[in-house]
Amino acid sequence: MALTPAAQLGLRSDFLWGVSTSAFQVEGAVKDDGRGPSIWDTRCRLKGGVGDGSNADVACDHYHRWPEDLELMKAIGVGAYRFSVAWPRLLPQGKGAINPAGLDFYDRLIDAVLEAGIEPWLCLYHWDLPQALDDLGGWTNRDCAGWFADYAVLVAKRYGDRVKNFATFNEFSVFTMFGYAIDWAAPGVTDRAAHLKAIHHVNLAHGAGVDVLRSLVPGASIGAIHNRQIVRPEGGLEENRAAARLLDAHWNGVFPDPQVLGFYPPLVARDMEPYVQAGDMARICRPTDWIGLNHYGPIYAKADPSTTWGYGWGSPPESANHPEVGWPIFPEVFKDELLELTRRYKMPIYVTENGCGGGAGSDTPDERGEIKDTHRIAYFREYTQAMRAAVAEGADLRGYFVWALLDNFEWGSGYGPRFGLAHVDFETLKRTLKNSAYWYRGLIRGEHRGE
Repeated sequence: MALTPAAQLGLRSDFLWGVSTSAFQVEGAVKDDGRGPSIWDTRCRLKGGVGDGSNADVACDHYHRWPEDLELMKAIGVGAYRFSVAWPRLLPQGKGAINPAGLDFYDRLIDAVLEAGIEPWLCLYHWDLPQALDDLGGWTNRDCAGWFADYAVLVAKRYGDRVKNFATFNEFSVFTMFGYAIDWAAPGVTDRAAHLKAIHHVNLAHGAGVDVLRSLVPGASIGAIHNRQIVRPEGGLEENRAAARLLDAHWNGVFPDPQVLGFYPPLVARDMEPYVQAGDMARICRPTDWIGLNHYGPIYAKADPSTTWGYGWGSPPESANHPEVGWPIFPEVFKDELLELTRRYKMPIYVTENGCGGGAGSDTPDERGEIKDTHRIAYFREYTQAMRAAVAEGADLRGYFVWALLDNFEWGSGYGPRFGLAHVDFETLKRTLKNSAYWYRGLIRGEHRGE
């Protein structure tokens, strides 16, 4: 029997290759067809809220141009599309009145994705909390777990006949830490108690969402998406080690540990006690089918007593710069993280985001219209080699999704960084596949066995 292209690369024969996007970053149409405002719409209006002063009012206009984007996926040859549903597009006030036009949009998208032979992977929450709910306290309000469960019921009942792969949340620690402890994201709060409340309430919402999906979607495959990166003390200095340990607990531990293992990391467990009620840990630790990993590289921590928790972001060593990519990459850390996830949580893993932003190469078309993003190809080559090495050593890896299908709105960085396999001209909205997209197509076809 002939090996599948994935098996020829040393992966599972049914290994899943995909691409990812998120609603707020690509859809645009923020006021179209009854959509309500999100906390990121609000942040985009704040002076200094986004580095380049931009907003996502149009973004990639995926809301109107999704058929073009589906053609890009077909050209690349992916087997899955991970996207998020915009909570404020379905429920403009976050709860209560439903917006039929929003529901219809995702019906059209899901049906077309399935018709193209691509699996839809639906993420319930990718950072776009309805502003009306934030006005009620957002994730610092324990009621948010119930609001999220009601939203999950709506999604499950509407799309669960066709969608079977669901993620509850994307990157829990990013939106809680940067939204409630470090002012790098919406809603821009910097307060220890708010951060701790948000952590626990989001965990409760995750557990409630799992239960909803399990009860309403027969045959559902349910997971959660975690960003995990090893945390190292800047410069290897002793004075930065305590900061690195605490950042590691907040970044890597406070979500997957309670969700999968049933407890908060020891370093933060006492901080969480005031917010944990009887039965909460059982509500959080619900059976899931897989764990999603978003990974780019390690984090460097330094002591900074001026910050909410006494840690700050440090800098990697200059020696880590990759000559082709132009910024530090650590494929060996990616390999180690896949092995550690397998060891610690004993669940199937999907890499739900991995990709490369700007670097030494160019992300602009040349005079012939070709986009020679050699830096991104170098990055993918290094990281997919590390991924294959992890599998060879026992990592239970089932799939890999590139971030991202499109150049898009990159949150607080605006439109500066470009992560897409497809270039987007933000003036004309024209899409053009980059050379990295064709390299990825070759990988999917098993053409890079020797790389």
